[in-house]
Amino acid sequence: MNTATKLLEAMRHNPLDWQIGQLQVVARQVGIEWRHEGGSHCVFIRSDGRTLPIPAHRPIKPIYVKKFIRLVDGD
Repeated sequence: MNTATKLLEAMRHNPLDWQIGQLQVVARQVGIEWRHEGGSHCVFIRSDGRTLPIPAHRPIKPIYVKKFIRLVDGD
């Protein structure tokens, strides 16, 4: 089990107190592109074109982590 898989499982069990860098690690592992050009949001882009902007400040609210998990799962 690699680091990204462990992070994703931990996010599923506890969506509190995650940083944008950790979401980027998971996204990179599962093939989701992202862009964060110094603005206030990091935008995750799935291969089918679906996007999810997440505020990049810390900590990320649990609702955004749950939406990110749904994006990864393909929902």
